[in-house]
Amino acid sequence: MKSKIVAIAFVLSALACSTKKPVADKKEEAPAVSTEIAEGKSMFENNCARCHKLFSPTAFTREQWEPILVKMQRKAKLDDAQMAQIRTYIFSQAR
Repeated sequence: MKSKIVAIAFVLSALACSTKKPVADKKEEAPAVSTEIAEGKSMFENNCARCHKLFSPTAFTREQWEPILVKMQRKAKLDDAQMAQIRTYIFSQAR
């Protein structure tokens, strides 16, 4: 019995000394996403505030925002690329 305890203790101490898995490098895409969101925020603030007060993106869910964005795109005369930037920002913050 004593030899089993010694063997288990040896195995556990050997496992404790083993190296950990290397941490994977962070993807380089994170700054691009942040830039895209920042551009969308700027578009949202500069275009939408011209006609009305700005609602916080957290005020609505994505499902609630979608018809609002479709309607506002026509009124603000925003092209699809501009609206995509705004949508990216709003959806990143929506509840």
